[in-house]
Amino acid sequence: MSAAKTTQGTPGAAPGDTSRPAPLLPGRGNRSRTRWELLALLIPGLIGLLLAFILPVLAMFRMSLNEHGTAGALVETISIASYQAVLSDPFYWQVIWNTLVMGFGCALAAVVLSYPLALFLVRTTSKWKGVLIALAIAPLLTSAVARTFGWIAILGDQGMINSVLLALGVVETPLRMNNNMFGSTVALVEILMPYSILAMISGFGRLNPALEEAAGSLGASKFKVFTKVTLPLTLPGIFTGFLLVFVLAISAFVTPRLMGGGRVFILATEIYNEATQTLNWPLASALAMILLVVFGLFILLYQRAVKRIDQG
Repeated sequence: MSAAKTTQGTPGAAPGDTSRPAPLLPGRGNRSRTRWELLALLIPGLIGLLLAFILPVLAMFRMSLNEHGTAGALVETISIASYQAVLSDPFYWQVIWNTLVMGFGCALAAVVLSYPLALFLVRTTSKWKGVLIALAIAPLLTSAVARTFGWIAILGDQGMINSVLLALGVVETPLRMNNNMFGSTVALVEILMPYSILAMISGFGRLNPALEEAAGSLGASKFKVFTKVTLPLTLPGIFTGFLLVFVLAISAFVTPRLMGGGRVFILATEIYNEATQTLNWPLASALAMILLVVFGLFILLYQRAVKRIDQG
């Protein structure tokens, strides 16, 4: 009788097995220990985030509160003169506008061009799927500087496109496709497309071919299946790809500097000019903080858009 009672008091124990103790129910002690273990796992990442991001941003913000003295001297003080100089100068408002326009243009073009590729790579069942994905992101293995110089050779006045158009008699003078916003945008779209493809592939997890087949079996046309089923399910991936390209585009420096030929004024190039040429570090820091605020605003908009999609 005692053996039977012991067996019944041990969930999952075999009949007659009296050696296995009853499992302990999770209590406050176990939950507290789990929290400390999770915190211990987070500490290295938090320290890295503090050293690599938070402290530099705080130092940059403190620098933006200083003033630029005569002969490039730095006056340590607490002042918003740099922010007033930026916000009261129409030139810097134009720089901010140019940055946003280039970012939106690059993000929109990259998403439109990358969407069919990403959709194909997600749907394909070919044994070469891994190879195709590797080929799609292979341009990342090449330096952005080298690819930018390649676009200079393609879009320049004596480049491949203009040479062909002149030889065919389509144009009489070379088209201005370089040293302007157009050339910078084209080069950035090609450079950032692999990031868009990767983001959309990872964001297409909600896409279920069975739903598309069900819609088709109910008489929906291919266009209606795409607009009513495929596109809504892939919107989170589209937003992720758009945000990633937008953030990379508005913070890009090398490509706009080379493709723009000093004629494209965006926040990244002006931060560089103020920090290295005029040595106005407070103004450069203020511009960098404004760029960081733009990042934050668009990340908030992205989160709201994704949340609305999930709720809908």
